[in-house]
This record gives sequence, C-alpha cells and structure tokens, in this order.
Amino acid sequence: MAAEVNPLVAATPARPVRVPTPKQRLSTVSRWLHIYLSMVSFAIVFFFAVTGLTLNHADWFGTQAVSTHRGQLPQEWVAAGGAPAKLEIVERLRSGHGVRGALSDFRVDDSQLSISFKGPGYAADTFVDRASGAYDLTETRMGAVAVLNDLHKGRDTGHAWSWVIDVSAGLMAVVSLTGLILILFLKKRLVSGLMTAAVGGMVIYLIYLAFVP
Repeated sequence: MAAEVNPLVAATPARPVRVPTPKQRLSTVSRWLHIYLSMVSFAIVFFFAVTGLTLNHADWFGTQAVSTHRGQLPQEWVAAGGAPAKLEIVERLRSGHGVRGALSDFRVDDSQLSISFKGPGYAADTFVDRASGAYDLTETRMGAVAVLNDLHKGRDTGHAWSWVIDVSAGLMAVVSLTGLILILFLKKRLVSGLMTAAVGGMVIYLIYLAFVP
C-alpha cells in the first residue's frame, strides 16, 4: 500500500537559501571582532588607561627607597691591565645582593669598573676599585607605581614586553576601527556618530595647538 502524501506538505515550497551580501558579511565580522577583541583587550586597555593617569601625575606617587652595599671581589677578576671577569662579577652581585633587572652598562676604565642594572622602577649602580677589588653598590627602588609607569612606557622592560605593547596597540586599533565600521550600518546614528568623532578629534587638535608648547 503506497504511503499517503500530505497535500499541505507537498505544496509547501522549499525556502530559498539566503546568501549574505558582502555588506552583511562585513557587518557581521566587524561586530564579532569588536565584541570579542574588546573582551580580550579589556585588561590591556584598563591597564594603559590607569597607568596613563599615574604617569601623568608621577609626583603624586613619588616614593623611593635607596640602599647601599659594600663588598669585595676577587683581585684576579678585576685586576688592572687585563680583561675583567664580567660574567662572574655580574653573577656575584646578583647572588650576593639580590640585584635584579637587566645589565644595561659595564664600563671598564684603567682604575675603575662601572656596572649598571636597569628594570621597571629599579636601578642598581656599582663602582669597583680595580686596585683593591672593593666595590660600592647603590640600589634604587622607586615603588610599585613607578614599575607600572615604566611598563606603560616600555622602559627597561625587555623584548617580550615590547611585543606586549605592540600587540596591545594593534588590538586597540582594530577595536576602534571595527567600532567605526559598525556605526556605518546604523543609519539613525550614522551622522551624529561621525560628527561626534570628528568633533572629538578637532577638540584634541585645538588643545594641542593652543596649549602644547
């Protein structure tokens, strides 16, 4: 016995598959990027916003601690007339006094060695007498806010943090551009949105002309 065919089902035409236009695809991709990149970069944007304020008012948080140390290095490491044992000297300073930061300078003179370490919110300078091997070490710790400010500027932070800054800048640029693209699809807000962006840019430019020496 043949199966009965429901005439209503048989008469229902198949719905055509809608292919999104390039404009619709651009809108969808821009919205997706804007939402999720905003979430990914939230911590980054918040960090640079806060440190922009602390950097602009560094005098509000001007605390630092300075400590001095004295010690003695083996004569054969520093004796005048020969090359100093740079690796051994640096490691002795690190292990003996907890010196951190990257080695930024190692100067060799006839009578003295000058060794400097730099890091975010941190500096350590050592002067070694080549005749005796005695040294004076001065450490300067400028506090947590100074560390954050140096991270903001990328000063004495190394190559890895430099990449973090580059990626952060790229993310914020994409978030800004996708936001601009999205406003183009909001017909009721398009003119007012573009005018607001233009006024904001013009205000910044006028402040620069009027007040920046």
